[in-house]
Amino acid sequence: MVASTTEQLTALAGTTVIVHPLVLLSVTDHHARSVSRSSQKRVVGVLLGQDNGKTINVANSFGIPFEEDEKDSKTWFLDHNYIDSMYEMFKKVNARERMIGWYHTGPKLRASDQEINDLFKRFIARPVMVIVDVRPQTQDMPVDAYFAVEEIKDDGTETRKTFLHVPSAIEAEEAEEIGVEHLLRDIKDSTTTTLATRVSEQLSSLRGLQSRISDIQKYLVDVAEGRMPVNHQIVYLLQDALNLLPDLSDPVTTQSFASATNDQMLVVYLSSLLRAVIALHALVDNKATIGRAELEEGEKKEKDKDVKGEKKEDAKKEGDKAEGKKADKADK
Repeated sequence: MVASTTEQLTALAGTTVIVHPLVLLSVTDHHARSVSRSSQKRVVGVLLGQDNGKTINVANSFGIPFEEDEKDSKTWFLDHNYIDSMYEMFKKVNARERMIGWYHTGPKLRASDQEINDLFKRFIARPVMVIVDVRPQTQDMPVDAYFAVEEIKDDGTETRKTFLHVPSAIEAEEAEEIGVEHLLRDIKDSTTTTLATRVSEQLSSLRGLQSRISDIQKYLVDVAEGRMPVNHQIVYLLQDALNLLPDLSDPVTTQSFASATNDQMLVVYLSSLLRAVIALHALVDNKATIGRAELEEGEKKEKDKDVKGEKKEDAKKEGDKAEGKKADKADK
């Protein structure tokens, strides 16, 4: 492994790893077929794509046989002959896709990752390692990309092997977007509304943010208590992130937040008021409709009653006439 200076590490950190949805589906399928749900084992595979310098395009992947001892992280097996055979077949299908790195389903870094990465250096000069988190409860982006480096300390101390985290993104081509849209359409609940979907997405984003903030808090506590060494690069990045936060002690900022909140609450209040008025109007209209129906039903009953009374009177008159005729005949 070639030692890296601070400038080389900075240039390497500017590399972006782009992962396509096909890779995520393949890795998830590989894990679902190989590992039971109750097991904590991980799967390992090879990444295929293009290394364009500042951008690494991960377009395809395939799984490889891998076993490791859960109690001893130094004991593992990886079939590198299988890699040669599979890569030769993949080159016949698409020669543009080169071997660019490897993946595993972590979900975190393991102690044997450096040794596995050294094995992949037999095939690739600069392999990228991508950790794909296949857990269903994951709220944030499920991929993390790393490069193995050997840092040269500025103070002259001994160099050490470590993994450098690099930015990663998920992008899709037009054909992949169509496939992903069809998959999402199949798993989407048709009973939920657009507003409910947006609220659930916002809630998922907030949970992911909370998870990241918890990780930052845990790291800072460990550094403060001496359990982890101080990494000035991480501290600088955290300081930059905190500098982007608004100054809540500023009266202008506080007034702006209050005005925005009041505007939103006014809309909510008006919506609730209109909904209550519409509900009351519907209640009054329903009451009036029921009253009219009852009145019409009462009038109809009275009318039927009068008709029956008239029929009885007519029948009585007819009976009286018939009896009178009979009496006349008897007198004659």
